[in-house]
Order: sequence, then C-alpha cells, then structure tokens
Amino acid sequence: MGTLSYILGASIVGGLLSVVFAAAVSFAARPQWVSILISFAIGALLGASFLEVLPHAFGNAENLQIVSATVLGGILAFFVLEKLVLWRHFHGDEYEGHEHHADGSDHGRSGLMILIGDAFHNFVDGVLIAAAFMESPALGVVTATAVIAHEIPQEIGDFLILLHSGYSKARAFALNLLSSVAMVVGALGGYFALQAVAGWINTLLALAAASMIYVAVADLIPSLHRRPALGATAQQVLLIGLGVATIWLIGRLAHGA
Repeated sequence: MGTLSYILGASIVGGLLSVVFAAAVSFAARPQWVSILISFAIGALLGASFLEVLPHAFGNAENLQIVSATVLGGILAFFVLEKLVLWRHFHGDEYEGHEHHADGSDHGRSGLMILIGDAFHNFVDGVLIAAAFMESPALGVVTATAVIAHEIPQEIGDFLILLHSGYSKARAFALNLLSSVAMVVGALGGYFALQAVAGWINTLLALAAASMIYVAVADLIPSLHRRPALGATAQQVLLIGLGVATIWLIGRLAHGA
C-alpha cells in the first residue's frame, strides 16, 4: 500500500470508528464508561506525543529550539482557538453557558456550535495524520491510534450535547458522521499540500505533539479531578499507564513491521 492509501484508510477508519463506538456508548447510556475512556485517552495522547511524535520531530530538526518553540506556540494557539469557540471539546462534563428552554433543550444552538467545532477539529486531525504517515508508516499508525483514542470520548460528549439540544438519535448520529468526513478532507488536503511543501512536515509534527499535549492536559485531565477519591484516582492512574503502554507497544510493533 502507498502512503496515500494508508492516510485515507486511517482517516476513514478513525472518523467512522469513533462515531460508531461513541453512538453505541451514548445510546446504551453508560456514562461510567466515559471516565474509563478519558483516562485511557490521556495516556494514549501523552504516550504518542512524548514517545513517538516529538522524538521524530527533534530527530529531523536542524534547530531544536525552533521545534520547542513550535510546540509551545501550538499549545498557546490551541488555547486561543478554544477560547474563541473555534475548537470546542466536550468529554462528558456538564455543558454550561447556553440558554436552555423549558423542555430542557436549547433548540439546537449548542448542538450547532459543537458540529462546527467538531468538523474543524476533525479536519486538523486529518492533516496531522497525513503529516505523520508522510514521515513514516509506523509514526502514522501511532498517531492515528492516539487520535482515535481521544476522538471516542469527545464524540460521546458531542452526542450528549446534540441529544440535549433536541436532536433525535438518528439525526445526531448522521450529523456526527457527516462532521467526521472533515478528517478525510483534512488528510487529503494535508497529503497534497505536503507533497508540494515537504519542509512543513516537521512543523506539523511539532504541532501534532502540541495538539495531543493540549487536549490531554487542558481538556481531559481536569475532568478526572471531579472524582478525587483514592479508588477512582488509582483507577485513573492505571488506565493512563495502560494508554501509554498501548502506544509504546503499537510503536514497537509498527517499527518492527
């Protein structure tokens, strides 16, 4: 298989798998699963960033300070984007800041915002997957795995918001599936753009690491602090470690293939 085939396959499977799995969990009303998925996703994101993506970015760099500055700038940029509601994550926590009506919904306002933010987020994830596969198939597999790991709890949160906004289950599923197409668009766009400007690959790898670190630290970890009990904390640490170990194992298998 060529690089483009890998990129297309990973982006299609990533978008489809996360939406289908999230729908299954949301429709089964198993909110306790979300905390487990979030903890695992944190480990997967941090493991992919620090064990795979950053070592590749630093290994290819002519100037290590530029890579470090790109990661730092990326984290700050994602913070600003999220503040502007261009990039919106929701992972099963209480959603506030919108006016709700007597029937408990907000007549689709927060749902529409989620769809816009999710489509943008998926587009960027597609570009980052393309950059990783263009660096190496092994790095692409690890990056795609981390993306899928954090997409699932995010999509569960999106489903809950859409249902709360008055959407039917069928319509919520269809709209989330439609927004996942943005990942394929981003992957294709990233592939052809990086063919023309290959020098951007290392910059995008640094931004991919920044994205993973930001999502894990700013979006996901704070939600775990809502369960401060010793037993819950031990479970969270174990699952985060499992996420890191999974990425490490996938990386070893991918590099050995």
